[in-house]
Amino acid sequence: MPTPVITFIGAGSTVFTKNIAGDILSRPALANAEIRLMDINPERLEESEIIVGKLAQTLGGMAKVKTYTNQRRALDGADFVVVCFQIGGYDPCTITDFEVPKKFGLRQTIADTLGIGGIMRGLRTVPHLWSICEDMAEVAPNAIMLQYVNPMAINTWAIAAKYPMIRQVGLCHSVQGTAWELARDLDIPVEEIRYRAGGINHMAFYLTFEHRQPDGSYRNLYPDLVKGYREGRFPKPSHWNPRCPNKVRYEMLTRLGYFVTESSEHFAEYTPWFIKRDRPDLIEKFGIPLDEYPKRCVEQIARWKKEAEALKNANTVEVKESHEYASQIVNSVVTGEPSVIYGNIGNRGYIPQLPEGCAVEVPVLVDASGLQPTVVHDIPPQLIALMRTNINVQDLTVQALLTENPDHIYHAAMLDPHTGAELDLDQIWQLTSELLQAHGDWLPEWARVPVRKAG
Repeated sequence: MPTPVITFIGAGSTVFTKNIAGDILSRPALANAEIRLMDINPERLEESEIIVGKLAQTLGGMAKVKTYTNQRRALDGADFVVVCFQIGGYDPCTITDFEVPKKFGLRQTIADTLGIGGIMRGLRTVPHLWSICEDMAEVAPNAIMLQYVNPMAINTWAIAAKYPMIRQVGLCHSVQGTAWELARDLDIPVEEIRYRAGGINHMAFYLTFEHRQPDGSYRNLYPDLVKGYREGRFPKPSHWNPRCPNKVRYEMLTRLGYFVTESSEHFAEYTPWFIKRDRPDLIEKFGIPLDEYPKRCVEQIARWKKEAEALKNANTVEVKESHEYASQIVNSVVTGEPSVIYGNIGNRGYIPQLPEGCAVEVPVLVDASGLQPTVVHDIPPQLIALMRTNINVQDLTVQALLTENPDHIYHAAMLDPHTGAELDLDQIWQLTSELLQAHGDWLPEWARVPVRKAG
């Protein structure tokens, strides 16, 4: 593969595209890659073309940058496909996912992975991912899809179920990102920490978390984390968002014995214990940032617009490593140099305690042969039980999509831990109907159902 072809679907996510393209083109073996940018928004596509073009020039000008508005043409002959879009965007779809549940007293923090918001996002997103798979199967059958879209677990499961021939991995930065956060709390260089994790996306746990000693041995860091939390030293104030302290995950460490790899604001809405309309004391005690994702969207849109404008007007583009896995995967496949990433993939016995076919997050060996997931067989039963509560919702959402049966959308909402803890069955039924109506044409036609009454 002397000149790898890397297609970005959703390339109008300019700053994300710039970061991943920068990582890729910074690697010597990939400096001459062909970068294809595809988006349905011509204005944002042009913006990305200018910025990635300047990025390529900054790094030596060996790469080719091409733009497309036609998905199939952009995919034709591609070796790697980076997917990074959000169907419906912040306005109107994210706003709808938050505001309609609020009328029922159901509050959320992020609503992009699980819960009623995650279910709706999955219904909007999976059909578009399937369209990419269909084109890949015909014009790029050997390409590897690097999928960065939420709801990650629902998406990965749905792709594996309908297009098992597609080589795909769902990528998230939660495992490596949380390791960095904990290293910061512990005042230990992250390079000196060894860990092993497994589970499902946003609910994987560190099975080991250890510090390398001068004599080459390793020391378990869990006692230090528990002690620091109980003494009030951990978590340290957030370095990037003061609205989001990390108390929920530390609390769960004391209850489960293991630390989860996704943020406290996410984890709070995956369980029935933290967000309760009649318990403001819990919100205050654990610093739970309600409506966090809409706030982030507004801030990010403003920041991205400002940053993109500055990059468009700059003569050169500074390249900073993003710590995302995409470039590592591409480099390992192209050069044969092995690496290990944490990826989301359809379960084929990789976590024997979880259902066959569901999306699991495990260490994945990457080399010239592609993606080779490893088996994680020793997850404690209390963690498996918690994961299953989330897998139930993912499964029913995927089944709704595969069978085009709207009933399963309601079943998914009923089984959601947070929704079920706050609302009764009639409320869940009505809320689901109102959300399906509110999203309208953003949903596949079979899901656009009239308001249903219970029973």
